[in-house]
Amino acid sequence: MAPRTWVILGDKRGDNGQVQTIVEALGWPVEYKYVHMLPQYVLGKPRYRPSLEHLDMARSDPLEPPWPELIITVGRRPSMAALWVRRQSGKRTKIVLVGKPSGYMLDFSLVVASAENQMPPLANFLPTTLPLMRVEPADVAAEARAWRARFAPLRKPLIAILVGGQTNPFVMNRKVARKLAATARWVVEELGGTPYVTTSRRTTPEVVAVLRDSLPPQAVFYEWSAQAPDNPYRALLGSADGFIVTADSVSMMVEVIYLHKPLAIFPLPGGWLGGVDQWRRSLAHWLFNPRQVSRADRWRHRLARGVFYVDVFKVLCATRDFRAFHRLLVERSLAVWSGQAFRRDTVALPDDVGAVVRRIEGLF
Repeated sequence: MAPRTWVILGDKRGDNGQVQTIVEALGWPVEYKYVHMLPQYVLGKPRYRPSLEHLDMARSDPLEPPWPELIITVGRRPSMAALWVRRQSGKRTKIVLVGKPSGYMLDFSLVVASAENQMPPLANFLPTTLPLMRVEPADVAAEARAWRARFAPLRKPLIAILVGGQTNPFVMNRKVARKLAATARWVVEELGGTPYVTTSRRTTPEVVAVLRDSLPPQAVFYEWSAQAPDNPYRALLGSADGFIVTADSVSMMVEVIYLHKPLAIFPLPGGWLGGVDQWRRSLAHWLFNPRQVSRADRWRHRLARGVFYVDVFKVLCATRDFRAFHRLLVERSLAVWSGQAFRRDTVALPDDVGAVVRRIEGLF
C-alpha cells in the first residue's frame, strides 16, 4: 500500500511543475494542499523555520490530522509548512524537498537539486543533472502551428536568441548587449539565417535600447511586456532551428534541452564583486563534488560533510555555480558555446526522474 502522501504547493508554476513530474512518475495517490501567502510574504522572505505564520490560512487548504506519511514539496515558503506538519506528526512524516533548502537540511528525508546547486554530500541529498521541469510538447506544437504563417517568410535557419537579465555573479550591460547584437550578425553572415531576438521580464531597459538600435536589419526583435498579447517564446521553442541562450537563464536552457533542440550558451562576464563571488561558488563546487576515486577525493568528501556542520548555509553550502553547470552541459554534449556549430545529433537525457522515484520508494 502506498504511503499517505501530501503534495504541498505554492503559487510558483515552474516549481510546481517539477513536483508534478515526480508525482506522475511515482504513480501512487496523493492529496494536493495548496497554500497561499500573506501579502507581505508573496515577495518578502519570512524567517525560515517550521511555521504557518506566513500563510493566509483562510485561502489555503487545511493542514490538519490525520498527518501524512510523506510530503513532497518545493520552495522556501511551502517547505516551511511541510516542516511544521512534520513537527505536528511527532517527526514521523518524511519530507521530500525539490530544490536547495534554506535551512533544516537534516529534517528532510530527501533533498533533490539539480547540478547548478552546490550542496554538501550528505546521505539525504540526491543531485540530478537537470531541473525536473518540463515543457508540454503538445502546447509547444500548438503554438508553433499558430505562428507558422508569421515564421514562414523568415530566412532559415531560424535562430532564437533568448535574452535573460543580470543575475549574480553575472553582468548584463551595454557591452554585453553589443556582443549579443554581434552574435545576431553572425547568424546572418555565417549561417545565412534569421536571428529572432527576444527579451524577458528581467532584461534591463539599457540592454533593450542597445539591442533595438544595434541589431542587423534581418533580425526580428521582440521586447517582452506583461501587456503584450503575443509572446513568441513557446512558438519559437517549437519552430526555431537552434537557440542561443544567455548564461543567466538555466530555465530557458533546460526547456530547450528537454525538447531535444540544438542549444548554444552565450557566456556572460562578471564584475569585480561577481568575480569574488564566483571564487566562492567555484570553491563550493570543488569541495562538494569529489569523485571518490582516490584517497584525496575521499578526504575531500569527509571535509565537505564537516563544512556543512560549521558553515550552516552561510558561505558555501547551498550556493549555485552556474559556470560549472554550463561546463557540464557542454561536456555531456547537451549544449555548445555561442559561436560554435550547433550539435544536430540527439543525445539521450539522464534518467533523473527515475533516480528520484527509486529513492522515494526506498524511504518506505
